[in-house]
Amino acid sequence: MGRGIAPKRERAGAGDDGAADVKPANAKMQVSALRSGTVIDHLGPSTAFKAMKILGVAADATVLIGANLDSSKLGKKDILKIEGRELTEAEMNKVALLSPQATFSVIRDFVVVKKFRPTLPDQVEGLIRCVNPACVTQDPRVTGRFHVVGKEPLKLRCHFCERSLKESEVEFL
Repeated sequence: MGRGIAPKRERAGAGDDGAADVKPANAKMQVSALRSGTVIDHLGPSTAFKAMKILGVAADATVLIGANLDSSKLGKKDILKIEGRELTEAEMNKVALLSPQATFSVIRDFVVVKKFRPTLPDQVEGLIRCVNPACVTQDPRVTGRFHVVGKEPLKLRCHFCERSLKESEVEFL
């Protein structure tokens, strides 16, 4: 009977002494830079996919999503990088309604040309719908209009029926 060489054991997780492997303090996840497009950072946790949906990001778009990443400001955050697309003001307002602390960076030729955090307007029109089934805005010919009552946490009031909406109740058009 031949003697083979025993395979080398690789440690993943806990070492022989039961202690978990320690990640170096400078260890960071790295992703490729955008040539041009938009980076949306500081999205609330678990909101990147909602942001993609409300922005109508095409299925074949080049997108990077980071979900539930550690954040010194928020505890946890999402990040969304969209190659080849600069957002309109209306699109940024939608994302700001979804995640008021979000920051936007416009990238051109691998350089950040503009970085900002949009401010929610006092009034939002045509972006969301009222959840009150008796509201006149249930008629598709009527454009929804909401007054921003609170920004963090987000609280809106329908202009027509005066129903208050919390962030979790917002339905985007």
